[in-house]
Amino acid sequence: MYKTMEMRQVFGNELEKIMEQDERVVCIDADLARANGTLGLRKKFPDRAFDIGIAEQNMACVAAGLAAYGFIPFIGTFTPFATRRICDQVAISIMYAKRNVKIVGSDPGISAELNGGTHMSFEDIGVMRSIPGMVIFEPVDCMQLAKAMPEIMKYDGSVYIRLFRKSAPIIFNEDYKFDLFKADLVTEGSDVSIFATGIMVAHAIRACEILKEQGINAELINIHTIKPIDREAVITSARKTGAVVTCENHNIIGGLKSAVCEVLSEDCPVPVKAIGINDHFGEVAKTDYLLQKYKMTAEDIVNAAVTVIKKKG
Repeated sequence: MYKTMEMRQVFGNELEKIMEQDERVVCIDADLARANGTLGLRKKFPDRAFDIGIAEQNMACVAAGLAAYGFIPFIGTFTPFATRRICDQVAISIMYAKRNVKIVGSDPGISAELNGGTHMSFEDIGVMRSIPGMVIFEPVDCMQLAKAMPEIMKYDGSVYIRLFRKSAPIIFNEDYKFDLFKADLVTEGSDVSIFATGIMVAHAIRACEILKEQGINAELINIHTIKPIDREAVITSARKTGAVVTCENHNIIGGLKSAVCEVLSEDCPVPVKAIGINDHFGEVAKTDYLLQKYKMTAEDIVNAAVTVIKKKG
């Protein structure tokens, strides 16, 4: 039903449904409603959809105050301003105070493209992972996002949604069963485990196809919830294959690779190779160029898989 729609449109549509069903839900934007797909909510819900202006720290505090009175705010802005700019407000006013606020960071990682380094956050997962109790979710496509929104709404606590705004390749169909805290087995394999999240899942699927042509059976798992990570899925797959590749649109420090390695170091030590940004700031460029620059293409995933398989045993 959402095959040709941008992710931000799906987010806006699903949030509208939730607001129709529950009068406690409010939407707060930091001057980015048009960009993030929520502008139409102001006309339909003039008393529950607000523009706080370019004042993200104030937005977080307003949301915390509303949550204290029983409302369920969804707050949204570009990824760096939804995480590093409001980190203290999130840590103290929201998480320490146990407020039920949903935080949406749009254009994660290299998808910020021409907005450049100031808007290209490679550290947002690391920032949010360090705050106790925060749940971090990154949808892979429109179908998963649509299935996830009601579950995120029902969850009694804060969730950080890492939202790719544009159209994304369709990975799941309408029969897909979503569980916020369980990873998805996309492709079963026995030679190497590939753990991917967000836009990197589509590239990992292509990598699995190339590896299969080379006689290598890769197991692909979509880690849509990075915190708390599905430890059972990580350990079960790694024990079966004995080699791991992580793929993320984020710094390899503090994100998916770190989360996976923390699990494996305790319960299943195996060789690991990471695909992602290697401790670097962002820059102005289109996504295809940045994928090449930061070595995040399907071919790079293939090379990482071949390398890590050689390290087994």
